[in-house]
Amino acid sequence: MNYTNLKTHIFFWTPRILLFAFGIFAIVFGEFDDSPGLQGIGLILAIGVVVNVVRNKKRKI
Repeated sequence: MNYTNLKTHIFFWTPRILLFAFGIFAIVFGEFDDSPGLQGIGLILAIGVVVNVVRNKKRKI
């Protein structure tokens, strides 16, 4: 794996991992705070990231 390919992978995965982690955090914190709106936003965010990754993987194949 060369440097350009590694940099591309880092730029591809880092925002997606951070958004997914924030979505899971929002779900957990929304449960703790008893806030259904925050849980919904976290769920939509986490599912959106997963759908985005799957869609991009299918396009590359």
